Amino acid sequence: MRLILIGPMASGKSTVGRRLSKRLKLDFIDVDEEVEKSAGVSISWIFDAEGEKKFRERENKALIKSLNVDNCVIATGGGVVLTEENRNLLKKGTVIYLQTSIQTQLERTLNDDKRPLLQESDNTEQTLRELKEIRDPLFEECANITIKEGKNSHNEVVGKILDKLNL
Repeated sequence: MRLILIGPMASGKSTVGRRLSKRLKLDFIDVDEEVEKSAGVSISWIFDAEGEKKFRERENKALIKSLNVDNCVIATGGGVVLTEENRNLLKKGTVIYLQTSIQTQLERTLNDDKRPLLQESDNTEQTLRELKEIRDPLFEECANITIKEGKNSHNEVVGKILDKLNL
């Protein structure tokens, strides 16, 4: 079993992924954390010093490495779906799209200084809307399961995922 969480930034992929992996007694892999570990620096530093293109290359390598692990839950970064290669790689698991509103993203990123695409922005809401317009169709294309965000706690989201997986 390989479960892969996708969705926009601040959709809860890492938090839900950790909880889901514990419930299912599976390994947990966070692609963004793997990028930071292999680079030895933060994602923000990579964006600042090397640019988004270089980050996406690092992200691709971390995704490939993560997909070599069986029986795991993988949390991806919000932009993982931007390349066709990554979208094809995601087919190596059951892809779960955590669909999230702009309002929730705004609330969750309010005091977060670790989001490079928002650091460069003068208008966070506009940036999130632009990202949503580009990425949502790609998330939908890749998803085997879509979990629509409501006012659910992370544990409720885990429960919904388990229901959809019939576990």
